[in-house]
Amino acid sequence: MEASKDISRLIEIMAALRDPDTGCPWDIEQSFETIKPYTIEEAYEVADAIERNDPDDLCEELGDLLLQVVFHARIAEEAKLFSFGDVVEAITRKMIRRHPHVFARSDADTPEAVKAQWSEIKAVEKAERAARRTARGVTEDFKAGYLGDVQRSFPALTEALKLQERAAKVGFDWSDAEPILDKIEEEIGELREALAAGRREKVADELGDLIFALVNIGRHVGSEPEQALRGTNTKFRRRFGFIENSLKASSQTLEGASLEQMEELWQAAKATER
Repeated sequence: MEASKDISRLIEIMAALRDPDTGCPWDIEQSFETIKPYTIEEAYEVADAIERNDPDDLCEELGDLLLQVVFHARIAEEAKLFSFGDVVEAITRKMIRRHPHVFARSDADTPEAVKAQWSEIKAVEKAERAARRTARGVTEDFKAGYLGDVQRSFPALTEALKLQERAAKVGFDWSDAEPILDKIEEEIGELREALAAGRREKVADELGDLIFALVNIGRHVGSEPEQALRGTNTKFRRRFGFIENSLKASSQTLEGASLEQMEELWQAAKATER
């Protein structure tokens, strides 16, 4: 079998890998649940390639992510749930439906009008999905209510941001950033109290409250928390790499260096960035 630009070849490859008689033992034993972590990981690797402005890696990572879609669809097809074609049909139907200003008649001719129209169509689709779930006897409490549109499967920082954005649309929000800073200080105080009391569950609870408040300040100042943290992670990698390389240059190891040495090199790394 040879590589091809035709999506049907990828579908054929996945079918061959999942063949119970001649396929790959690892691929055969996978399920939605077991490959779910890989799907999430591939999405992050796509984001990483974009942030590094690496088009070659982006092309490869998009392929890896597409493979995950084909993998899930193949498992579903084997269980007679749906096929890859059904996935494609569903998303094309959704995009056509949500863009009547492009594919049909609509008065939405500004970004604001398009956004409002999109929200209205999503609300109709949400009601339709709820009706289908009810007909199937499926009950999912987290899908109910005003916040039901916010997926619980999001990374926690993203979920927090989406919840806050959703609540803000109906006025449940701070008027400006200053009160949020006060809230952050309040949460730090409560975290200190929990730490002093040695109550592990309370510490986790207060830590979550603090992070939620930090996400809120990021939203108010226009700094997306996930991206802000990824930027800090990159900075930490760079500075720690400086420590490692500096120690190596003097025939030392990370394990053999003292905290004082590493802190001095950390400050030196910071100085080089100014």
